[in-house]
Amino acid sequence: MAESTTAIPAHADYGLDAPGVVRTLAILGILCVVGAFLWPRLSFTSPTIQHIAVHPTLLWMGCGFLAGSGLMIASSRWGKLRARDNLLDRFQLTGSETVLDVGCGHGLLLIGAAKRLTTGKAIGVDLWSQVDQKDNSSAAAMANAQEEGVADRVDVRDGDMRALPLDDSSVDLVLSCLAIHNVSGSEERRKAIREIVRVLKPGGRVGIIDISNVGEYADELRKAGMTSVSTHGITPWIYPPTRVLTAIK
Repeated sequence: MAESTTAIPAHADYGLDAPGVVRTLAILGILCVVGAFLWPRLSFTSPTIQHIAVHPTLLWMGCGFLAGSGLMIASSRWGKLRARDNLLDRFQLTGSETVLDVGCGHGLLLIGAAKRLTTGKAIGVDLWSQVDQKDNSSAAAMANAQEEGVADRVDVRDGDMRALPLDDSSVDLVLSCLAIHNVSGSEERRKAIREIVRVLKPGGRVGIIDISNVGEYADELRKAGMTSVSTHGITPWIYPPTRVLTAIK
């Protein structure tokens, strides 16, 4: 079994998640902090009342927004690497498996799995949305695979998780991190879960990290006949907090 590692080359970049949200929080934080100090000079009411009522409120709001932005950046750059390795450790890969990363983005789980393979293959599928991850592309994923030294074990494909470009019962392990919740509508997300079950071999396993709808995924996995469907509490390494879901076909 290949060893777990959190070390990454200097040039590997697994992307900034939800860049629009990070930017919005940062802008709101700066505006609130600046406003807290400018407000007493801009209002016509009593400076004492202004300072007591408005200054601390704007200041605390600003600090909160900036903290949220900072935590999301830390999550993207460091936290999700730890969460990835913790998830992969659960499966104790032998090295010969075929692993699928659904919504692979820059290849976080894809490459983490590939590092633990010898004769196996890691496949990544994505639509490459720029909203969910900055500079998202198949080229970026393959560049990271090259930097990590696993390009020969990685296959990146364009595809929708609701219609995966893989054969039935062709995968030993399906992984997904912060991807399925981006599909709009409960039925469409359930369709993605059914696709995950379809491509799994009998005895195949699932590992999902997501920010919302995890109970919905678990319900659909059970309906599809999966066993040992379990949630594993809050993942502290990703912000906002996420949950882990595992199951066996």
